[in-house]
Amino acid sequence: MKRIADRLAFGLAALVIAFLLAAWIGSAIPRNAGWHPHPQGIEIMLETNGVHTAIVMPLVTPQKDWRPLFPATDLAAPDRPYTHLAISWGEREVFLNTPTWADLSPLTVLRILAVGGDGLLHAAHYVRPAPSADLRPLRISEAEYARLVQRIEAMAPLPGKRQRHPGYGDHDVFYDAPSRYTALNTCNQWTSDTLAAAGIRTGWWTPFSGGVMKWAPQPAQER
Repeated sequence: MKRIADRLAFGLAALVIAFLLAAWIGSAIPRNAGWHPHPQGIEIMLETNGVHTAIVMPLVTPQKDWRPLFPATDLAAPDRPYTHLAISWGEREVFLNTPTWADLSPLTVLRILAVGGDGLLHAAHYVRPAPSADLRPLRISEAEYARLVQRIEAMAPLPGKRQRHPGYGDHDVFYDAPSRYTALNTCNQWTSDTLAAAGIRTGWWTPFSGGVMKWAPQPAQER
């Protein structure tokens, strides 16, 4: 029994190391390698909490008004002068039942790794967010922004055709969304895939937040 247990432990350790190595290599290989910022373009931001990433966009521009699709009336605090919208995607159980990372159980992690889980969109509204090491601005062209909008719209069920869930605070909310969360299709991979679909430079495979954020330079004052 001890020999079997040792082999299982060794195999698990080897699998974890292989996953981490693949993530490091995959995140270092660029998609849209020739992309460059557009100084006169639209400013979006990439946000991280160290584990999870989100795409932050102006709430209203001449190209897109997000308010009909993600209305502030869905929030507990709808009357603030919101200026930006942060969109991310993740696993339903983790989003709804783990308000802090300390609440994430090993059984939930094992289930996600083994069989995956349902997806959920997270929409957070912000008032004039300031650039920082965890909130990094990118200037993209109008055409790139149009493709980014199209990608997000395609994944967001319309109001009246989706279920809404309370967020972590009074300025955010969750919505049911299509797609399946797996060890290969993580929340951070969703961020990279969405950016790549818009033509923005990012890594090929980015299961961890660092693999996404490495492609967005820190603001000068934060370096």
